Amino acid sequence: MRDLRGDLGNVWRSVSRLTSKSGGGRTAMFVSARDGEGTSSVAASIALLAAKRAQKSVWLVDLDLRRNSAFKGFESGFARGVGAPGRAFDASLRREQIYSIVPQLTTRGGDRLLTAHEVSNTQLLVTRFRNEHLKKGQRVQVRTQPDWWTGLRAITDWAIVDAPSLERSPAALAVASQMDGVFLVVEADSTSAEDIIGARREIEAHGGEVRGIVMNRVGSDARLADRFAS
Repeated sequence: MRDLRGDLGNVWRSVSRLTSKSGGGRTAMFVSARDGEGTSSVAASIALLAAKRAQKSVWLVDLDLRRNSAFKGFESGFARGVGAPGRAFDASLRREQIYSIVPQLTTRGGDRLLTAHEVSNTQLLVTRFRNEHLKKGQRVQVRTQPDWWTGLRAITDWAIVDAPSLERSPAALAVASQMDGVFLVVEADSTSAEDIIGARREIEAHGGEVRGIVMNRVGSDARLADRFAS
């Protein structure tokens, strides 16, 4: 992960114009068609920009539950001037969870495997899924659960969602309908127009609304520009 806050002014302005579908905090998801497009760097950097302006809090919700890339990025100190994640808070919100475990856990606590950690020096919390509690052969998958998102909207100004690529996981499609806007992250001069069109169609077929495309020029001088999808 890389700190891209200095390059994301246009993207943040686009995100900040979203309106909440159901009141309360707003939700925005970043996802790519393919792996390696820099989605986690974009989502985490936008979450930090949102947290700087938040009155309540901002959650960075990592849907890549098996990898916890967002949490690990903050843990490694990817962002300048930002502290490490602190102690864990229960992120269940006392509601039905946005994940399911197959086969189900036989012990209590399966509904409390998602935690949220305050990132010191910010108004941001980043999620982490406690994979260490899964047994051999169990798998976890993301599901829609509108009630959980309603609970999250009630306590936040923003929920920024970092989703794994569509080629690797259907997680983004499971929650697309709960987002106020979806932003596609693509590597400039690499991702094909067919990939972009296909990703947009998949998201919209699952109730999501693509509000923009982030062109990510991966390199030492990463530059990003927001371009609205027509």
